[in-house]
Amino acid sequence: MSFFRALVPFAVGTALVIAFVPAVSAHPGGLDKQGGHTDRKTGTYHCHTDTCRQQHQQQAEAEQEARDAGRAFSTLYDRDDWPHWDDEDGDCQNSRAEALIRASQAPVRFTRKDHCIVATGRWYDPYSGRTFTRARQLDVDHIVPLRHAHGHGGNQWNEALRRQFANDPDNLLVVSASANRSKGANSPDQWLPANHAYWCEYGQRWSAIKQRYQLMITPPEQEAVAQLLASCASE
Repeated sequence: MSFFRALVPFAVGTALVIAFVPAVSAHPGGLDKQGGHTDRKTGTYHCHTDTCRQQHQQQAEAEQEARDAGRAFSTLYDRDDWPHWDDEDGDCQNSRAEALIRASQAPVRFTRKDHCIVATGRWYDPYSGRTFTRARQLDVDHIVPLRHAHGHGGNQWNEALRRQFANDPDNLLVVSASANRSKGANSPDQWLPANHAYWCEYGQRWSAIKQRYQLMITPPEQEAVAQLLASCASE
């Protein structure tokens, strides 16, 4: 597993102690696969490579983030562990293309005669409230992001369930590329669509996916979702 993979937060009792030392040099006992070693006398971990330093710095930051948010997860996230954009029926249109076709308000056109890749159509982005006609302007968002799911219980799933989640049509939403990238892997307590008119439905869909897959909800997230659902009453 690459050490450049994104980290999900996890809670620990004590902070990770890292000592940064000069580049690789002769050392009794050798280095581990991360490029460092643990001092047997002090128990302190020493990095001897830049890769090791970067990985452990990210880990320390994730630990602090976990303590701040009250989360308790301890594994690395790798998007490749979540098989996405599957072509389950073998028609060359993967789950992304099928989402674009379903969501288009006008007949779509394709880039090639094989009808595998969508080129144009008419899509309303509920995150921004804007309309788009070129597929390249769009992303297919996971309403509950893969990285978020991984950090809230999905890290314990087998590959089949990760694949199901990553391609579940109920968790896919066609939105503008800029809105999707602004959202990242954030939960409703960290990010909300600019289009307030979509808040009610966003809260409903977020909550439904979380419940269906029995993913953990943190107190700040639960409070934010409750406020979104409360907005439904005023519609």
